[in-house]
Amino acid sequence: MIRYTLVCEAQHGFESWFPSSDSFDAQAARGLVSCPVCGSVRVGKSMMAPSVARTDRGSRTPPAPVGLSSEAGSIPAAPHTTPQLALTEPEQRLRALMWAMREAVTRNADDVGTRFPEEARRIHYGETETRAIYGEASLDEARALVDEGIAVAPLPPASEDRH
Repeated sequence: MIRYTLVCEAQHGFESWFPSSDSFDAQAARGLVSCPVCGSVRVGKSMMAPSVARTDRGSRTPPAPVGLSSEAGSIPAAPHTTPQLALTEPEQRLRALMWAMREAVTRNADDVGTRFPEEARRIHYGETETRAIYGEASLDEARALVDEGIAVAPLPPASEDRH
């Protein structure tokens, strides 16, 4: 097995394992290798250095990409790209669906912040207009809402909240 450090056209760095170099080339040519962050299939190998034990814990900058095959074009180097975990195709689809759901909710609903439990109750009991809302609630507050028969669901974290 070979572990490649890869980068997409949007400069997202990630790693993936392949049985051989030929296997990577064949999968990439068929569009089967995609970025786990943005889904792009324009993916190329980055320069790779051998893994050497180090005693310092300084920051490591991933190597610049070598470029893509002539079918996909070339990708310029991305300074300070943070490698991402390689995800399976079903995991990539699930992550994309979760982010799309979050975007749809935040675009079409009112952010009520920490007032979420109170606003959800007011809407449920007809004390205010029915509308889509999102906000913050503790696990105990969310459980109390569910116990009262108020439908709530967790919102996937924003990409900047994943760290």
